[in-house]
Amino acid sequence: MRVITAFLILVCTMIASSAQAAYRLQPGDTIQVSVWQEPKLDRQLVVAPDGKVAMPLVGHISAGGRSAQQVEKAIKAKLQTQYQSDLDVTVSLVAQPPEDEDEKIDPTIFVMGEVNKPGEFAIKKRITLLQALAMGGGLSAFAAQRRIQVHRKVDGEDTIFQFDYRAFEHGRDVAGNIALRPGDVIVVPERGLFE
Repeated sequence: MRVITAFLILVCTMIASSAQAAYRLQPGDTIQVSVWQEPKLDRQLVVAPDGKVAMPLVGHISAGGRSAQQVEKAIKAKLQTQYQSDLDVTVSLVAQPPEDEDEKIDPTIFVMGEVNKPGEFAIKKRITLLQALAMGGGLSAFAAQRRIQVHRKVDGEDTIFQFDYRAFEHGRDVAGNIALRPGDVIVVPERGLFE
Protein backbone atom coordinates (compact mmCIF):
# COMPACT_ATOMS: atom_id res chain seq x y z
CA MET A 1 0.00 0.00 0.00
CA ARG A 2 2.87 2.38 0.77
CA VAL A 3 4.33 1.76 -2.67
CA ILE A 4 1.04 2.72 -4.35
CA THR A 5 0.72 5.86 -2.20
CA ALA A 6 4.31 6.90 -2.97
CA PHE A 7 3.72 6.27 -6.66
CA LEU A 8 0.55 8.41 -6.65
CA ILE A 9 2.35 11.26 -4.89
CA LEU A 10 5.17 11.06 -7.44
CA VAL A 11 2.72 11.14 -10.37
CA CYS A 12 0.80 14.12 -8.91
CA THR A 13 4.06 16.00 -8.37
CA MET A 14 5.16 15.33 -11.95
CA ILE A 15 1.80 16.52 -13.33
CA ALA A 16 1.91 19.70 -11.23
CA SER A 17 5.48 20.49 -12.27
CA SER A 18 4.74 19.89 -15.96
CA ALA A 19 1.67 22.18 -15.76
CA GLN A 20 3.81 24.88 -14.16
CA ALA A 21 6.48 24.40 -16.84
CA ALA A 22 3.87 25.01 -19.55
CA TYR A 23 2.41 28.12 -17.87
CA ARG A 24 3.66 31.46 -19.16
CA LEU A 25 3.98 34.22 -16.58
CA GLN A 26 1.80 37.30 -16.98
CA PRO A 27 1.77 40.78 -15.42
CA GLY A 28 0.40 40.57 -11.89
CA ASP A 29 1.71 37.03 -11.23
CA THR A 30 3.75 36.56 -8.04
CA ILE A 31 6.85 34.36 -8.18
CA GLN A 32 9.06 33.01 -5.39
CA VAL A 33 12.81 33.20 -6.01
CA SER A 34 15.07 31.11 -3.79
CA VAL A 35 18.88 31.07 -3.87
CA TRP A 36 20.13 28.22 -1.66
CA GLN A 37 23.63 29.70 -1.17
CA GLU A 38 22.31 33.25 -0.44
CA PRO A 39 19.09 33.18 1.63
CA LYS A 40 19.21 37.00 1.77
CA LEU A 41 18.24 36.97 -1.91
CA ASP A 42 15.12 34.85 -1.33
CA ARG A 43 12.01 36.91 -2.11
CA GLN A 44 8.65 37.11 -3.75
CA LEU A 45 8.44 39.25 -6.87
CA VAL A 46 5.41 40.54 -8.74
CA VAL A 47 5.60 40.67 -12.55
CA ALA A 48 5.17 44.34 -13.49
CA PRO A 49 2.76 45.57 -16.19
CA ASP A 50 5.71 45.77 -18.62
CA GLY A 51 6.39 42.05 -18.01
CA LYS A 52 9.59 42.56 -15.99
CA VAL A 53 10.73 41.77 -12.46
CA ALA A 54 13.47 43.55 -10.51
CA MET A 55 15.83 41.80 -8.11
CA PRO A 56 18.99 42.90 -6.25
CA LEU A 57 22.25 41.93 -8.02
CA VAL A 58 20.19 40.96 -11.07
CA GLY A 59 18.43 44.16 -12.07
CA HIS A 60 15.39 44.08 -14.36
CA ILE A 61 14.75 40.91 -16.34
CA SER A 62 11.91 39.96 -18.64
CA ALA A 63 9.44 37.49 -17.10
CA GLY A 64 6.17 38.06 -18.97
CA GLY A 65 5.50 35.37 -21.55
CA ARG A 66 8.22 33.11 -20.15
CA SER A 67 7.95 30.00 -17.99
CA ALA A 68 9.19 29.95 -14.39
CA GLN A 69 12.08 27.72 -15.51
CA GLN A 70 13.14 30.25 -18.16
CA VAL A 71 13.12 33.06 -15.59
CA GLU A 72 15.06 30.79 -13.22
CA LYS A 73 17.80 30.32 -15.85
CA ALA A 74 17.96 34.07 -16.56
CA ILE A 75 18.31 34.94 -12.87
CA LYS A 76 20.94 32.23 -12.35
CA ALA A 77 22.96 33.46 -15.35
CA LYS A 78 22.96 37.06 -14.03
CA LEU A 79 23.86 36.02 -10.47
CA GLN A 80 26.49 33.47 -11.50
CA THR A 81 28.78 36.22 -12.83
CA GLN A 82 29.08 37.54 -9.25
CA TYR A 83 29.75 34.21 -7.50
CA GLN A 84 32.57 31.68 -7.89
CA SER A 85 30.63 28.61 -6.76
CA ASP A 86 27.70 27.13 -8.67
CA LEU A 87 24.36 28.57 -7.48
CA ASP A 88 21.12 26.70 -6.88
CA VAL A 89 18.29 29.02 -7.97
CA THR A 90 14.64 28.04 -8.04
CA VAL A 91 11.70 30.10 -9.30
CA SER A 92 8.10 29.03 -8.75
CA LEU A 93 4.71 30.57 -9.33
CA VAL A 94 3.12 31.53 -6.01
CA ALA A 95 -0.04 33.39 -7.03
CA GLN A 96 -1.91 34.74 -10.00
CA PRO A 97 -3.75 38.07 -9.92
CA PRO A 98 -7.39 37.92 -8.84
CA GLU A 99 -9.96 37.85 -11.61
CA ASP A 100 -11.21 41.20 -12.78
CA GLU A 101 -14.44 41.97 -10.93
CA ASP A 102 -15.98 43.34 -14.15
CA GLU A 103 -15.79 39.89 -15.74
CA LYS A 104 -18.09 38.48 -13.03
CA ILE A 105 -20.90 40.93 -13.81
CA ASP A 106 -23.67 39.67 -16.08
CA PRO A 107 -23.51 41.18 -19.57
CA THR A 108 -25.84 44.15 -19.80
CA ILE A 109 -27.17 46.62 -22.33
CA PHE A 110 -28.72 50.01 -21.68
CA VAL A 111 -31.86 51.43 -23.30
CA MET A 112 -32.55 55.11 -22.71
CA GLY A 113 -34.57 57.98 -24.07
CA GLU A 114 -38.02 57.76 -25.58
CA VAL A 115 -38.94 54.18 -24.69
CA ASN A 116 -41.67 53.13 -22.29
CA LYS A 117 -39.35 51.38 -19.77
CA PRO A 118 -35.79 52.74 -20.05
CA GLY A 119 -33.11 50.98 -18.04
CA GLU A 120 -30.31 48.45 -17.79
CA PHE A 121 -31.08 44.93 -18.99
CA ALA A 122 -29.09 41.74 -18.39
CA ILE A 123 -28.77 39.63 -21.51
CA LYS A 124 -28.19 35.88 -21.48
CA LYS A 125 -27.89 35.41 -25.22
CA ARG A 126 -27.22 37.41 -28.36
CA ILE A 127 -30.05 39.85 -29.10
CA THR A 128 -30.80 42.41 -31.81
CA LEU A 129 -31.55 46.11 -31.55
CA LEU A 130 -35.30 45.53 -32.04
CA GLN A 131 -35.34 42.93 -29.27
CA ALA A 132 -33.64 45.42 -26.95
CA LEU A 133 -36.23 48.08 -27.82
CA ALA A 134 -38.92 45.53 -26.95
CA MET A 135 -37.19 44.90 -23.60
CA GLY A 136 -37.44 48.66 -23.04
CA GLY A 137 -41.21 48.49 -23.50
CA GLY A 138 -41.19 49.70 -27.10
CA LEU A 139 -40.93 53.20 -28.52
CA SER A 140 -42.93 55.95 -26.83
CA ALA A 141 -45.26 58.27 -28.72
CA PHE A 142 -42.56 60.97 -28.74
CA ALA A 143 -39.71 58.81 -30.12
CA ALA A 144 -37.69 60.02 -33.10
CA GLN A 145 -38.08 56.75 -34.98
CA ARG A 146 -35.66 57.72 -37.76
CA ARG A 147 -32.77 58.69 -35.46
CA ILE A 148 -32.25 55.75 -33.07
CA GLN A 149 -28.59 55.27 -32.11
CA VAL A 150 -26.50 52.46 -30.71
CA HIS A 151 -23.36 53.63 -28.89
CA ARG A 152 -20.57 51.04 -28.64
CA LYS A 153 -16.99 51.20 -27.39
CA VAL A 154 -14.61 49.79 -30.03
CA ASP A 155 -10.89 49.89 -29.12
CA GLY A 156 -11.60 52.66 -26.62
CA GLU A 157 -13.44 54.81 -29.17
CA ASP A 158 -17.18 55.52 -29.05
CA THR A 159 -18.76 54.22 -32.26
CA ILE A 160 -22.32 55.21 -33.15
CA PHE A 161 -24.64 53.11 -35.34
CA GLN A 162 -27.72 54.84 -36.77
CA PHE A 163 -31.02 53.01 -37.16
CA ASP A 164 -34.15 54.17 -39.00
CA TYR A 165 -37.08 52.25 -37.49
CA ARG A 166 -39.57 53.56 -40.08
CA ALA A 167 -37.36 52.38 -42.95
CA PHE A 168 -37.04 48.98 -41.25
CA GLU A 169 -40.84 48.74 -40.97
CA HIS A 170 -41.05 49.21 -44.74
CA GLY A 171 -38.30 46.64 -45.42
CA ARG A 172 -35.60 49.16 -46.40
CA ASP A 173 -33.17 49.24 -43.43
CA VAL A 174 -33.03 45.55 -42.55
CA ALA A 175 -29.25 45.64 -41.94
CA GLY A 176 -29.74 48.35 -39.31
CA ASN A 177 -31.19 45.83 -36.90
CA ILE A 178 -27.71 44.91 -35.67
CA ALA A 179 -26.77 42.27 -33.10
CA LEU A 180 -25.91 43.93 -29.80
CA ARG A 181 -22.88 43.40 -27.59
CA PRO A 182 -22.62 43.71 -23.81
CA GLY A 183 -22.19 47.34 -22.83
CA ASP A 184 -24.07 48.76 -25.84
CA VAL A 185 -26.20 51.83 -25.13
CA ILE A 186 -29.34 52.38 -27.20
CA VAL A 187 -30.44 56.03 -27.34
CA VAL A 188 -33.89 56.91 -28.64
CA PRO A 189 -34.01 60.72 -28.96
CA GLU A 190 -37.15 62.82 -28.66
CA ARG A 191 -38.85 63.62 -31.93
CA GLY A 192 -38.52 67.15 -33.27
CA LEU A 193 -41.47 69.46 -34.01
CA PHE A 194 -41.64 68.59 -37.76
CA GLU A 195 -40.72 64.88 -37.62
